[in-house]
Amino acid sequence: MLDHRTETFMTVCNVMNYREAAELLHITQPAVTQHIQFLEKEYGCRFFLYENRKLIKTPAAQMLEEHLRSAQQRENFLREKFKNNGLRELRIGATKTIGDYVITDQIHKFLDQSDTSLTLIVDNTKHLLQLLEQNALDYAIIEGYFDKNRFESQLYRREPFVGICPKDHPFAGKEVSVENLLSETLIHREKGSGTLAILEDKLLEHNESLERFHRHICISSFKMIIDLIKSGYGISFVYEVLAKSDPELGIFTLKGEPLIREFNIIYLKYAEVEEKIGWFLD
Repeated sequence: MLDHRTETFMTVCNVMNYREAAELLHITQPAVTQHIQFLEKEYGCRFFLYENRKLIKTPAAQMLEEHLRSAQQRENFLREKFKNNGLRELRIGATKTIGDYVITDQIHKFLDQSDTSLTLIVDNTKHLLQLLEQNALDYAIIEGYFDKNRFESQLYRREPFVGICPKDHPFAGKEVSVENLLSETLIHREKGSGTLAILEDKLLEHNESLERFHRHICISSFKMIIDLIKSGYGISFVYEVLAKSDPELGIFTLKGEPLIREFNIIYLKYAEVEEKIGWFLD
């Protein structure tokens, strides 16, 4: 169980402002300072410094924050066991490709067991990482990039990343250069999504960007993206599992090395979630 001083520390980590932390905790700002100073004396190091009038975390603060978040997660797990009388409660996140097209069968298998309860959040990578850091999720299954200094991971599977177009489009079934894409309308996901990050990195390899396309359209819904593609409004890039989900879509690849990306199960460093991962994977 975290005490009031570590709760103060975690609140400062969240808002990075002593005054705001005091307001959230309903204590005075000098009390916040005293709690932080007590912990710094206890551990023999500084946790927060001011740089250009902005509060920053030291490496020691980042390490303590990771340990405390993991401890809080373990405590939550214990509380669940007490509260649920043996019910296995799972809180997981998944990026949209994975949540909508990959893990359906495993969700069915998990829920077919009468002693289970599930919360599933399907969202973009950026928001899922935030939820993990807030201890709102046990773990997330994502296709995007993540900070390996802040999260541990376990490989879930690998998946090709391909282009999609109308079935009668000249690109269908072919290998296409990045240069030939630019005359097309590109339909892509929103900032924070893993698929957009992969596409932007690939364009950058060729000194290109979204702005170089004839037109680019941002849509957060895969269903709408697929509808627009089939109706001839443009091209897009998705994982192969999604591309093959609709027979009316044409599939093409980019010239060069095939784009293969990992789907990873990620969780807080030092968190003990192996049992909960096993519930879902087994």
